[in-house]
Amino acid sequence: MLKSIATPLLLILSLALSAQSTVNRLTLQEVLELAKEQSPQAIQAKHQFRSAYWQYRSYKAEYLPGVTFRGTLPAFSRQIVKHQNNEGVYSYVEENTNSISGGLSITQNIGITGGQVFVESNLERTDILGDNKTTSYLSVPVRIGFRQELFGFNELKWKKKIEPLKYLEAKRLYIDALEGISYKATEVFFDLILAQQNLATAKLNYANSDTLYKIAKGRYNIGTIAENDLLQMELKFLNAGNDVNDAEVELQLMKFKIKSFLGLNDQFDVELVIPSDFPKLKLNHEQVLAQAKQNNPKIVSYETSFIEAQKRVAQAKAQRGFRAELNANYGLTKSAETFDDAYINPIDQQRVNIGVTIPILDWGLGKGRVKMAQSNMEVTRTTVQQQIIDFEQNVFLEVMQFNQQDNQLIIASKADTISQLRYNVTKERFLIGKIDVLDLNVAQAERDQAKQKLIQYMREYWQNYFNMRRLTLYDFENNKPLSFDFEELIK
Repeated sequence: MLKSIATPLLLILSLALSAQSTVNRLTLQEVLELAKEQSPQAIQAKHQFRSAYWQYRSYKAEYLPGVTFRGTLPAFSRQIVKHQNNEGVYSYVEENTNSISGGLSITQNIGITGGQVFVESNLERTDILGDNKTTSYLSVPVRIGFRQELFGFNELKWKKKIEPLKYLEAKRLYIDALEGISYKATEVFFDLILAQQNLATAKLNYANSDTLYKIAKGRYNIGTIAENDLLQMELKFLNAGNDVNDAEVELQLMKFKIKSFLGLNDQFDVELVIPSDFPKLKLNHEQVLAQAKQNNPKIVSYETSFIEAQKRVAQAKAQRGFRAELNANYGLTKSAETFDDAYINPIDQQRVNIGVTIPILDWGLGKGRVKMAQSNMEVTRTTVQQQIIDFEQNVFLEVMQFNQQDNQLIIASKADTISQLRYNVTKERFLIGKIDVLDLNVAQAERDQAKQKLIQYMREYWQNYFNMRRLTLYDFENNKPLSFDFEELIK
């Protein structure tokens, strides 16, 4: 009873929705373009790449000169200080001072050694307030210096190995994400295609059941069919109405699903066009494996993981034993009571110091850290080797599966045509009384299953197609690697 009431209500709802929005017919290619351009997944992938880009830019900036201004504007002090007069007598007096200082420095990191070269210039003015007002200047017109950790861990050296790989991985991960979006888009596309097909089939079956039920009632009245056959036809007619109702609900759910995936609003109504063609490809395992090893972001990730494990070993070794740091600088300086005099005939100043750290007793802490890092590196090595083996096996299986898809799709298409012809013939034979209701029901069920299988094989083919592109980041139709204009992406 509820379902019989719900059916007209759904039809009214469907008509109301149709009146509010224009139906947009979309092909698979158009859905793929929308998905890559405006889907939430595409926007997320875009910002993930941008984050990786700015991380790479930050790494590159470490090799460029840095200019820094430091200043104190001002620094006021009021305190009691110890003062010696001309007779050598000490006393405590109140002193109020105000100082202003500023300095400009240029630094340059040295990637090979991990050290840093700097050039700086400073000026400080000090005013003593109160009864004995005085003003003095201390200038450092130029100072050149060098800082270098000896026998230490060179962070810049390892960044030079790791950061370009991470950026390369980020580029490939973005293209990988686009192909993953295409894979997901084919899923929601064929979900809606199947819902459309199921609704069309349900409506056709409902119309046929209505016609056949009326014919069956006429035959029953003249005694040519049994009451059991009439009841079966009536039951089939009722179930066909319920099927229409269920198919209407499923269609709306699939529409909401694809619109949510594509980032479309509720007023955008869609109707999808079943693809009439597909790329006819036969892939060679060796070629696919070569492209996968060359382009897949996982391969870069495996390499990065092992280098990072090596980095941790080097860092543990550097922090375990003797460490030293060299600081050296040479500059000019002058103090005077006027600004101009502070830069006239400055005197030179030099400073060199080497600081050392020598662990005397650490109870094996440093050695333990090294051994732990080495063990972790070996675990990473073994894991990466196994991951590569699994990756190669997965490529082989994916190629085998893909190469079978076109034959399955062709067979499913033929099965759909044959099942439709069989149903037509069975229906005609039923109308002339040559077969019973059960044979007709079987023919209809086989026809409906064949249509569903055809759409299912279409879905599997296109998903396997984009899975192969995602696995290799390679366009097998045009025989070239997949690429993207990353400069446009970061604008």
